Amino acid sequence: EGLGVRYKNMARNSKALKIAKILRKKMTKAEVILWQELRNKKLGVKFRRQMPLVFGNYHFVVDFYCAKKKLIIEVDGSIHNDHETKKYDLAREEILKTAGFNVIRFKNNEILRNLKNVLEKI
Repeated sequence: EGLGVRYKNMARNSKALKIAKILRKKMTKAEVILWQELRNKKLGVKFRRQMPLVFGNYHFVVDFYCAKKKLIIEVDGSIHNDHETKKYDLAREEILKTAGFNVIRFKNNEILRNLKNVLEKI
């Protein structure tokens, strides 16, 4: 089955879309700080935040998404240290990479303590 981004055709009541709306309102401090640097094409390309993406039967909400660069940025809090969450993150990342995306992960503390370095990596 071909994997492609389909978000324009997502039903308005899609679970991923509902989750994305909730996550936009409940962004972590690190996500808010990073979003201030990514929004309005400050890095030269458009980013979207808490973006619902569909790949076949998989529905994901990624933290930050740049269509032009096929780039996904994930911001990980302490929940991502949990063994089960790590396994889920790895499987999800493989699906995203198979779909042709580059995925970069940052820890909350990385963004809070060294934003300049994070922006250079992006």
